[in-house]
Amino acid sequence: MNILDENIPESQRQLLRSWKIRSQQIGHEIGRQGMKDEEIIPFLHTLRQAIFFTRDLGFYKRQLCHINYCLVVLDVGQYEVASFIKRILKHERFNTKAKRMGKVIGLKRTGLQLWHAHAEREEFFEWN
Repeated sequence: MNILDENIPESQRQLLRSWKIRSQQIGHEIGRQGMKDEEIIPFLHTLRQAIFFTRDLGFYKRQLCHINYCLVVLDVGQYEVASFIKRILKHERFNTKAKRMGKVIGLKRTGLQLWHAHAEREEFFEWN
């Protein structure tokens, strides 16, 4: 289940839908409007294999890794979000739920940085 934070513009949500990438946005189809950051993680624990996409850089923390969800922190422009979500969902390292679960991924134009659940070190990858 792809979950979009409230900070992702409606135009980007619609673009994902036009590409047949199903997602639900906090405050619209799921959760409630105005959810605080500290409410998001407990909410994700109630879902099954959720992938949470946000532009809030405060979510890129090692201690937020959990095997039942994935956090993708998008450090890109607000009108580039949809194209980068599509890009990571199709990336060979993250193209299945099994490959994404348990990770906190920092996504930038230049590449990816990530933490795995129980990892000792952060990993870095450039886009192919």
